[in-house]
Amino acid sequence: MLEKVLIANRGEIALRILRACRELDIKTVAVHSDADRDLKHVRLADESVCIGPASSMESYLNVPAVISAAEVTDAVGIHPGYGFLSENADFAERVAESGFVFIGPRPETIRMMGDKVAAIKAMKDAGVPCVPGSDGPLGDDDETNMRIAREIGYPIIIKASGGGGGRGMRVVHSEAALLNAISLTRAEAGAAFNNDVVYMEKFLGNPRHIEIQVLSDEHGNAIHLGERDCSMQRRHQKVIEEAPAPGIDEETRQRIGERCAKACREIGYRGAGTFEFLYEDGEFYFIEMNTRVQVEHPVTELITGVDIVKEQLLIASGEPLSYTQDDIKVQGHAMECRINAEDSETFMPSPGTITAYHAPGGPGVRVDSHIYNGYRVPPYYDSMIGKLITHGENRQVAMARMRGALSEIVIEGIRTNIPLQQELFKDSGFQAGGTNIHYLEKKLEER
Repeated sequence: MLEKVLIANRGEIALRILRACRELDIKTVAVHSDADRDLKHVRLADESVCIGPASSMESYLNVPAVISAAEVTDAVGIHPGYGFLSENADFAERVAESGFVFIGPRPETIRMMGDKVAAIKAMKDAGVPCVPGSDGPLGDDDETNMRIAREIGYPIIIKASGGGGGRGMRVVHSEAALLNAISLTRAEAGAAFNNDVVYMEKFLGNPRHIEIQVLSDEHGNAIHLGERDCSMQRRHQKVIEEAPAPGIDEETRQRIGERCAKACREIGYRGAGTFEFLYEDGEFYFIEMNTRVQVEHPVTELITGVDIVKEQLLIASGEPLSYTQDDIKVQGHAMECRINAEDSETFMPSPGTITAYHAPGGPGVRVDSHIYNGYRVPPYYDSMIGKLITHGENRQVAMARMRGALSEIVIEGIRTNIPLQQELFKDSGFQAGGTNIHYLEKKLEER
């Protein structure tokens, strides 16, 4: 077992990792910026190290500072959480070269999955269904690119191989706009990701966003933990997540899940990961793999009983998976609301001091958050300040418990998106289930 783990992150995920470490009797090191001295996990960790000023580039993204903190505290492993350095293959490589255990996949796996073209090829080779596309990077021959687009059928989407989070993509509806779109996306990709490789895919008009959670160890074992529906999005950022996805039957779940587990075995994947799909007309289309723990992992934990973060730590320690596929049974339904420090009308960030805080409770209610009464939300980082999660024997009960929890939670002194979440849980379309990825943005435009 890892004796001491450095938590290379902040906020709720840092606290979540600390709690998992405590259960496994692993000592913890919290690294933090000047602005984050009062974070809850910094106060609770066995040791803490300030690694720089408020700027992420000078602290949480400062690789030498993170590595140095691990060295001076004699940490054994480094857990990157999500965001920041979690999917940075160069960081994972530096961690390993410095003699520490990176709690995540191998650098070469992160690098392959971070390159969308390479990831799609690997998934196709493993039998995972993919969106019809160019089957590789687009070249400079205009005639060839126009022919590929005609064969796929408009509308198509041009994507940056190194892109992500909704950046580096452009939808094209006609041949007249194709060449200019390719040129513009190449230029933007080169500037934003230092990689101007682009590829082409069929643009799906009204898909849902469904993802499969996997766990894989170093001993050739891989399992899936079912699916999540993350279609309620604004600007490609998830707002509400739920598991299981409405309308996906057990046979379909096992079929697509086993393909993902098989892919993990074939590429030698290690740790927790998520296969993201667009789902339309009963078909799954792979879009990317996230090589880290996801923000929405709690909904999967609640319906399966698997502690995903603990499994990450055990896998990194060289242990085999604690579960076989036969052990995984979906029980009930879970929903998660991301609670952000932002105005629910304008979506402008709302940093400041929390003057009153009360967490909701009751059966099937879980709160993952680092905030407390008197905590000052800094203006320097992502606006998410917590996650409200509910679980029930079915979707209706989980939704009812979420409505109750949203009415109970008190966060004063700053603005939050709780009013928007309350509105969505009263929305008839969302209540019915199965809304597509454009639903929320269309609703907000109408509002």
